Amino acid sequence: MLEITDLTANYSGIQALRGVSLSVKQGEMVALIGPNGAGKSTLLNCVSAQVLPASGSIKLDGKEMIGQNAWTVSRAGLLQVPEGRQVFAEMTVLENLQLGGTALRSRAATYPLKRVLTLFPILDERRQQLAGSLSGGQQQMLAIGRALMGGPRLLLLDEPSLGLAPLVVKQVFATLRALNQEGLTILLIEQNAKQALEVTSRAYVIEQGRIVHAGPSSELANDPEIEAHYLGQGGSND
Repeated sequence: MLEITDLTANYSGIQALRGVSLSVKQGEMVALIGPNGAGKSTLLNCVSAQVLPASGSIKLDGKEMIGQNAWTVSRAGLLQVPEGRQVFAEMTVLENLQLGGTALRSRAATYPLKRVLTLFPILDERRQQLAGSLSGGQQQMLAIGRALMGGPRLLLLDEPSLGLAPLVVKQVFATLRALNQEGLTILLIEQNAKQALEVTSRAYVIEQGRIVHAGPSSELANDPEIEAHYLGQGGSND
């Protein structure tokens, strides 16, 4: 579904991506892990047309996406859950979710409001509450729900565990695993490598803008080098 080839990109005057290539097949849940500053978020922002790459290719079902604007990319079904959640604090939970639906255009609502509220019952309970008054975990659920309202063909998640309590992290990842088992394709960007490898089938490791490891998640999780360098990442969330 997604094919990234030799992608280079600059961010704040620094070369953040240096010839990155990776792929995500339909129905897969794939992780991209690595330390802070490795280029994970830059890559995701290139896919969602927030950052214009310097060179390389990003294809969705064989169609080149570089040069498309963010609105066109979202209408194609590439929906991103941004780092830090970025909900609209002065709008209600329901209004945030309804905004997500604007990405549908003429596509079918694969995750209509009723389905999203079933996935996240707390959002149903607080649908008229201002988003800014929610806890961090509830805001993360809202950010995911907002993206689902847009009918994603490929869901892009940027550090969904960031700043969340361990119990909430487990709940969020359990929901993502369930969505993937239903057939939703997911590209997960995570610093919490251990958690990411537990829920995905394949993974890439990025460091200093380059892919340095790739393979089945189970194999990477048991690789002594990966364990020594990455599997302690993300354990301090609270």
